[in-house]
Amino acid sequence: MNSPRADEHRRERRRRDDEDENPEPLLEEIAKLSPEKATLRMQEIYTEPIKDELIGARIEEIKAAGVTTAASLTPQRTERYAKAVLDAELDILVIQGTVVSAEHVSKNAEPLNLKKFIREFELPVIVGGCASYSTALHLMRTGAVGVLVGVGPGQACTSRGVLGIGVPQATAIADAAGARMRHLDETGVYVHVIADGGMRTGGDIAKAIACGADAVMIGSPLASAYESPGKGFHWGMATFHPSLPRGARVHVGQKGSMAEILVGPAHENDGTLNLFGALRTSMATCGYETVKEFQKAEVMIAPALKTEGKSLQRSQGIGMGK
Repeated sequence: MNSPRADEHRRERRRRDDEDENPEPLLEEIAKLSPEKATLRMQEIYTEPIKDELIGARIEEIKAAGVTTAASLTPQRTERYAKAVLDAELDILVIQGTVVSAEHVSKNAEPLNLKKFIREFELPVIVGGCASYSTALHLMRTGAVGVLVGVGPGQACTSRGVLGIGVPQATAIADAAGARMRHLDETGVYVHVIADGGMRTGGDIAKAIACGADAVMIGSPLASAYESPGKGFHWGMATFHPSLPRGARVHVGQKGSMAEILVGPAHENDGTLNLFGALRTSMATCGYETVKEFQKAEVMIAPALKTEGKSLQRSQGIGMGK
């Protein structure tokens, strides 16, 4: 006879197997959690072991849409799952942590040799994050095609409070762009600078490009799309860390379709829709035709830029006063 405990174990196993193929029940649960319970419950949910076969399945699902497909691994798991992403015919691998170093030191395990791994890997690799000239330059020298720039500026990130570290995003981007120019002078190889975090509006994206970024990584704006799985909530990869969570589940709402958020048309006036229409208009207004030209735009610090002459919007909580 089967014991009640064994039967319960099998039922739990079947439930988890069903969730592997259909994550909707868990996503529904996360969206309904109270702020007080969200972190602990997400830690419990994410204790489920990673399944190699699901890595390939998810990559193949995205590739089936006919788009360039990128997937992210932490440095600690890169070598373990490298074959899985290769077998799935991934296009770009992203090796991502809060801060990634080309000279990582560990007493607990053999650290990933970024330079050796990237040189021998069969796919282009993006690495990050970083927030300084020297770290960006070291990462560029590993052979990466791009570096992620930003420590803590994301809407869902709490690293700046938990760890007490971070660099203002404009400064971090400008420093990484300086490292890019030095690396280009030394090697003739151009490495892309990707601003990761803090991009809420089209204006934020425009400022990132003007500071020297080649591209941006956006999270919360996409999480607010009708098609996004979080049902109006957004959380990052460190939100559910088992021993030191460094993120929060934040409510972003559902503002529009993915197309409306990225390329419009916008039906709000706060800059959160038609992000790249805003970038194009910003470039045109400043007299620049291409992203490379726009990186040369003059930049100044202007704390009053968004409040000057906007007293009515601020008092009424509309437009730039939201």
